[in-house]
Amino acid sequence: AMAHRDPATAGHEHRVSDLSVAIGRALGFDDERLEGLGLAAMVHDMGQIQVPAEILTRPRRLGQEEFELVKQHVATGREILKDIDFPWPIADVVWQHHENYDGSGYPRGLAGQQLLLEARIIRVADSGEAMLSHRPFRRAHTLEYAMAELEAGAGTQYDPEVAATYAAAGLTTLSL
Repeated sequence: AMAHRDPATAGHEHRVSDLSVAIGRALGFDDERLEGLGLAAMVHDMGQIQVPAEILTRPRRLGQEEFELVKQHVATGREILKDIDFPWPIADVVWQHHENYDGSGYPRGLAGQQLLLEARIIRVADSGEAMLSHRPFRRAHTLEYAMAELEAGAGTQYDPEVAATYAAAGLTTLSL
């Protein structure tokens, strides 16, 4: 549904899935866990289906009200997925993918080990991919900028081990 509504988001989800699986592989995930991680990453922004397309494609930074609406996509994604009987906690990973490692993220302010490792991986892959891609309101950042941001955010926004794995494994340009 998202691919038909917003092809840019669909491409983003594919790239985040590829990056997430590569991080999971570097962290030693087995094939079954990698499958769940890849699926969770593929649908991590599913809840954006409830956000008006004109907000998602607006060629300027969002205002506070618009951003609050966008932030609801994690809860909407969880609601869509929570009753599907997956062998992995897909709905919870989607719900947690904008939580920050230090508890300053949303929607619930979870921190550190309260967060599923899959959600911490998607948080890093999602941010890295977003920085290295063009957005309606800005051009893609440089690789150097993205790596510096991930390093600066390690321990606050991002799980430090996951951020280091992303950088060390050379995953910065995978599928981009």
